[in-house]
Amino acid sequence: MVRAWFMDSSDADQRLPHMQDPPQFVDLDTLRDVSGVEYYQISADGYESNKELQKMREDRGYTYHDQIEITKTKLPNYEEKIKAFFEEHLHSDEEIRFILDGSGYFDVRDKNDKWIRIECVKDDLIILPAGIYHRFTLDTKNYIKALRLFVGEPVWTPINRPADEHPARINYVKTVMAQ
Repeated sequence: MVRAWFMDSSDADQRLPHMQDPPQFVDLDTLRDVSGVEYYQISADGYESNKELQKMREDRGYTYHDQIEITKTKLPNYEEKIKAFFEEHLHSDEEIRFILDGSGYFDVRDKNDKWIRIECVKDDLIILPAGIYHRFTLDTKNYIKALRLFVGEPVWTPINRPADEHPARINYVKTVMAQ
């Protein structure tokens, strides 16, 4: 099951947990309240026929999907992509990731602009709202396989920070940060 915590300010390897001392964990309700991030636990084994996932796809209008395997041997331009994934950015659409295998971290900004690290492992599905500043990195295992879900055709363009005038960011600030 997913764990989340406020990050320390260390410049050490981005793949390390970066917990504060003592750790300041964030429960799922708080994570949703301070960032709008949604979390679901769904079995990745046999996910193709999972009724809960099918219902979510129908309810939310996810009509396109693909898989990504992030490891040096499977991802073309691995070093360049890892660097790009860790650059703070937002998207104009939700970012939905269902972890099929491996593990990694999504970092999101809370309402006070502090980093929260979300550890994702097999069976975790997270939904980052459109307009949230975030980034991704592998952990020290250097491997993750994820199903990516989209409404319509995928939009791959990250919009790097600062992007406070972008319509998705303006809407995010109004709907999530103002609560």
